[in-house]
Amino acid sequence: MSVHLLGIRHHGPGSARSVLRALDDLRPDIVLVEAPADVDNALRWVGEPGLEPPVALLTYVPAEPGRAAFAPFATFSPEWQAIRWANEHAVAVHAIDLPLAVTLATTGGGGDDDDVSLVAESAPPDPLRELAAAAGDLDPERWWEDVIEHRGDGIPAFDAVAEAMAAAREGFVPSRRELQREAHMRRAIRAARRAGHGEIVVVCGAWHVPALDIDAPGVPNASTDSATLRGLPKVKTAVAWVPWTHRRLAAGSGYAAGVESPGWYRHVFDHPGSDGVARFFVDAARLVRERGGAASPDHLIAGTRLAESLAAMRGRPRVGLAEVLDAADAVMGGLDLVRRELVIGDELGTVPDSAPQVPLARDVTKAQKSARLAPRAETTVVEVDLRTPTGLRKSHLLHRLVALGVPWGSVIDGRGSSGTFRETWELRWDPELSVRLIERAGYGTTLESAATARLLERAAASSGIVELVGIITSALFADLAQAIEPTVQRLASRAATDPDVGRLLDALPALAEALRYGDVRSTDAGALREVVDGIVVRILAGVVASAHSLDDDGAALMMERLAGLQGALAVLDHPARRHGLPVVLVELATGAGHGLVQGRATRLLHDAGVWSIEAVQRRLAQALSAGTPPATGASFVEGFLAGSGSVLIHDADLLAVLDGWVSSLRADAFDAVIALLRRTFGAFEAAERRQLMRLLMGIGAERTDGFGAGVDPERAAAVLTTVRHMLGVGVP
Repeated sequence: MSVHLLGIRHHGPGSARSVLRALDDLRPDIVLVEAPADVDNALRWVGEPGLEPPVALLTYVPAEPGRAAFAPFATFSPEWQAIRWANEHAVAVHAIDLPLAVTLATTGGGGDDDDVSLVAESAPPDPLRELAAAAGDLDPERWWEDVIEHRGDGIPAFDAVAEAMAAAREGFVPSRRELQREAHMRRAIRAARRAGHGEIVVVCGAWHVPALDIDAPGVPNASTDSATLRGLPKVKTAVAWVPWTHRRLAAGSGYAAGVESPGWYRHVFDHPGSDGVARFFVDAARLVRERGGAASPDHLIAGTRLAESLAAMRGRPRVGLAEVLDAADAVMGGLDLVRRELVIGDELGTVPDSAPQVPLARDVTKAQKSARLAPRAETTVVEVDLRTPTGLRKSHLLHRLVALGVPWGSVIDGRGSSGTFRETWELRWDPELSVRLIERAGYGTTLESAATARLLERAAASSGIVELVGIITSALFADLAQAIEPTVQRLASRAATDPDVGRLLDALPALAEALRYGDVRSTDAGALREVVDGIVVRILAGVVASAHSLDDDGAALMMERLAGLQGALAVLDHPARRHGLPVVLVELATGAGHGLVQGRATRLLHDAGVWSIEAVQRRLAQALSAGTPPATGASFVEGFLAGSGSVLIHDADLLAVLDGWVSSLRADAFDAVIALLRRTFGAFEAAERRQLMRLLMGIGAERTDGFGAGVDPERAAAVLTTVRHMLGVGVP
C-alpha cells in the first residue's frame, strides 16, 4: 500500500497540471483532498454539467447563518482538478481536513457587515520567501511561478516540493489549530489504508506534506492524533454550492490563500508554454480594440518578442506575468484595462439547480431565469420597461431582493420616463450575497414569502410614519400584496394619533410616489388611498398652526415641506390641490409667521394661478415696504424665489418691486441683508442671472446704455459691480 503526497499551492495552475499528470501515472484507488470534511457529500457534483468554476462550497450553521465559511475553487485549483479526475474515473474521493463543524463552533456569529471566513489558509511562516531567498531570488511569488506554476512536471515536482518543505518546517512549532488539522488529515489517511486501498493519493497544501507522511519518523502516531482530536466542540452545519468570482480569489480580497492574478493563472492553465504568451497578447489586443484602442497584428508580434527579450535580459527561465505586462504596456498601452479584465478578471461561476442549495437560493435562481436576468460579477446597467411582462418580472425580482436585504442592484437615474414606465438599475452580484440569502432563509422558502415576512417584521418594529411609508413603498414596488394591507393598517393607526404634522408632511410625497408607481404596476392600493386622504385632511387642518413661531431652520424645513405637499397633491391629482390647499396657502402667505414661509406660500399661490399677478405684486410690495424690517423682507424674497428666478424674468412688474426695495435700503440695512440676497440669487441658473442682469440694466432707461440721463458713468459702474456680485455673474 502506497501513500503519495502531492504538495500543491492552492489555486496554482502548474500544481493543477502536475496533479493531473501524477494521477494519470499513479492511477490511485482513492483520492484524498485538503478540504473540510463537512463538504464530502458535495464533492460528487464536481464535473457535473452546470457546475462551472469559479464556485465555492459554503458551509454554514443553519441556526446562525452568519457563522459560515467558503471553500473556493477555480478551474486552475489543484483540488478541483483532482476531484474532477476522481469523479470522471469512478475513483473514491474524500475531503479530509478538520470539519468546519469544529471551526465554526469556536467562531462567533457575525452580522450583516461581518466578513465571511475563507477556509484555505497560508502557512504560519512564509516558506516560499525562505526557499526563494535560499535560491537567491528576492521575489518569492516569481520564484515559485518559475519553478512550479509555469511548468507542471508531475511526480518529480512533488518530490522536490516535499524535500523543500521538510527543510522549511525544521524547528517549526505548529499552532493548536494546525495540530488539529494535520491530526485529522493523518487519521483520514490511516482510515484509507485500513480500508484496503492500495494506491492512495493525497492532494494537500505543500506546507503540510512533511506532517502527513504517516510512515516518517517523528510524525505523531494514531493514539496521539486521537488525543488531539478528542472532545472538540461541534455545531450542526449545512453545505451549499454558490457562484464565486476571480476577483474574490485575488489576494487583495482578503482571502489568505488568494493569488495576485487569477485571470492570468486561468490563462496559464489553459494555455501552458510559450504559445500561451502569444495567445495572451491576442486576448489583450481584442480587449483593447473593443474599448476603442489600437492593436494591430504588428503589435502582437512586437509584444511577444519584447516579452521574450525581457525574460532573457532579466535572467528568467521563461516569460512571466511581469514581462507580459511590461511588453503590453510598451506596445499597446491600456495596462490598467488589461490588468483589470485579463490579469484579475470578473469571471463568475454557475451552479445548477440540482446542486445542494437552500430552498430560498434555488427560488431566486428560478426567478432570475424567468426574468432573463443572469447574475454577473461586473457592474452592469439594465433598463427595465414596466409595460412588458419580462420587465415587470425583472423589477419585482430586484425590488424583492432589496426588501429582503440582498441588494443585487440599486435604482439609478437613467433615461427616465414621464409616465414612470421605466426603471434603470445598476447591478453587481457579489459572492457575499449568497451568504445573505442563507441568512434570510429563515424568513421563507421562496423569495416572495421571505421578502413579505421581512417587511412585516420591519413594520412591527417601526417607530415612525416615514419608516412605515418606506416599507409600504417597498411592498408596492415588489408586488408583495400580503405585506401591504397589514402595514397600511399600521400606518393608518399611527397617522391618526400622531400629533406632529411635520412627520405627516414628510411622509406624503413618498406615499404619492408609491400610489403613482402602484398604478403603473397594476397594484391594488385602494386601502392606501384611503390612508392618504386621511393624512391630507390632517395636514390641511394643522399645517397653519404648526408654521407659527418657527426659527430659521424650522422655517427652511417648512418651506421644503410646503413644496413637497403641493407636488404630492399634483402627482395624485388630489381634489385638495384645488380646494383645501389654496385656503391654507393664503393663510400662510398673509398671516403672521416667518418670512420664508410667507414667501414660499405666495410663490405657490402664484404658480398654481390662485392669485393674480396683481395680488402677488401687492403682497410682495407689502413684504418689502418701509415698515417691514429688511431681514424679514429678505427672508420673504428668499422664500418667494427659492432657487428659481424665472418668475422675475417673465414679470417686469415683480422685478421692479424687488429692484425698488433693494434700491431703497440704507447702507447699514443693505449690509445686513446682502449675504442672504447673495444666497438667494446665487441659487439661480447662470442663464437666469445673466438675463436678470440685462433686465436690470434696462429698467427705466432712456439711453441704450441703460443708465438714463445725467448719471455719472463711474458711479453707475460701481453700482453694477455690486449688483454683479449679488447675482453671481462675475465682474469683467
